[in-house]
Amino acid sequence: MPEEPDGLMLLNGRYFTDQELAEVKELVRLFPNLSRTELVNTICENLEWVTPTGQKKVNSCQQLLEKLEQQGMLELPSKRKPHSTKERISLGARTEAGVPVEGDISSLEPITLEPARTRDKRRLWNEYVHRYHTLGYKRPFGAHQRYFITSEAAQKPLGCLLFAAAAWALKPRDEWIGWDEEDKSLRLNLIVNNSRFLIFPWVRVNNLASRVLSLTAKRISEDWQERYGYRPVLLETFVDQAQYRGTCYRAANWRYLGRTRGRGRMDRYNQSNLTPKDIYVYPLCRDFRKKLCSGKQP
Repeated sequence: MPEEPDGLMLLNGRYFTDQELAEVKELVRLFPNLSRTELVNTICENLEWVTPTGQKKVNSCQQLLEKLEQQGMLELPSKRKPHSTKERISLGARTEAGVPVEGDISSLEPITLEPARTRDKRRLWNEYVHRYHTLGYKRPFGAHQRYFITSEAAQKPLGCLLFAAAAWALKPRDEWIGWDEEDKSLRLNLIVNNSRFLIFPWVRVNNLASRVLSLTAKRISEDWQERYGYRPVLLETFVDQAQYRGTCYRAANWRYLGRTRGRGRMDRYNQSNLTPKDIYVYPLCRDFRKKLCSGKQP
């Protein structure tokens, strides 16, 4: 783990003093009857560990506690079985196949991206992805944004996109950026992963996918700024070469960097065993490297 000369310890994107780490361990010891969720929220409040918009960084805090437990520095309470937190998705009439949409993309212009901001829109988005995406629906990790692909000329949405937390273990990307472990830990949130991209099976329109990617690159920074209080500087995605060729990403000027090792997006400990995938990235600004590598604190 990186350590600063003045005694600060870098863990999960934050510098901790010895006193702060001692407080974390003491809170866990003093309140053994609290659930992990309650502990995480309490620690975030005490340390003022929040995003620029004031939201508690619960995912980072949870990862920190699990890391400290693995190192034998504390003992967390047993995980409790959730009562009804698992999202149940029922397929309804709203996501049944629409009328075929074919032809030239000009007949559908303007193509737009609609953020799924309301609870009803999010549920509809989840249902579409669960029903038609090869990977199905999985609750997004960390900061994320769902989009519908829409057109006034179409009766229903044309597809769905999801952008969420970037992968931790990605050697070709980190070498291309010029990252060390410290910079990555501090600035991983400035990279956003396109983890779902779905054009519905009844939509067959040439160049639609690359057009959508171009639209995304123009607006996602602003959407992220509005929702989370900062602007990402780089997009990434993974393409399963066994199923797709990545044509739309190349057509939208995304850059191919190599292949994953099949470890999974958040695998820090070489435990996952997944199919290797092609890595593509897209810079959202010219000085993205400077913003990803410019000093000790963002």
